[in-house]
Amino acid sequence: MLKDWLIRNLPNRETLRGNLVLRPVAHLLQQRELWVFNRRSVTAAVFVGLFSAFLPVPSQMLVAAIIAVIVRINLPVAVGLVWITNPITIAPMFYFAFRLGAWLMNLDVADLNLELSLTWLLNNWAIIGTPLLLGSLICAWVAGISGYVIAHFIWRNRVIAKWRRRKRRRAFREKPE
Repeated sequence: MLKDWLIRNLPNRETLRGNLVLRPVAHLLQQRELWVFNRRSVTAAVFVGLFSAFLPVPSQMLVAAIIAVIVRINLPVAVGLVWITNPITIAPMFYFAFRLGAWLMNLDVADLNLELSLTWLLNNWAIIGTPLLLGSLICAWVAGISGYVIAHFIWRNRVIAKWRRRKRRRAFREKPE
């Protein structure tokens, strides 16, 4: 059901081929492997998408897309999962990553007067950059691995359930009367 919904609602190769911005890389986006919905492709794309979402860099979608093209995994899933970092969630996610990195580095951040502004961020980047990067990489790794395991588990259980239904139907049809 989710697979069918994703296939209906995500852009396809033809849609991206017609996009003027993507025309220089359209030949890369035509690879069949980037559009396949199988367990290997989707679970790896979940890892890449969630990992990229926690990277404290601009253009996280571009990072996810480049990795997806290089590794040849499902492009729409990898790029779509990056959107867990949106204007509402990005501040708490990166604040948590910063606090985690500071805690791991044993840095005292109590005297840092945090402000939610780009000016403050740029002025204090030397202080917060390393803990933010460390915390973000750890959060990215944990989110990616967790997503991969959960996606693999869900996919596997759905396949097993289909096998069991098929087996029951076959047994019902072959049942002597």
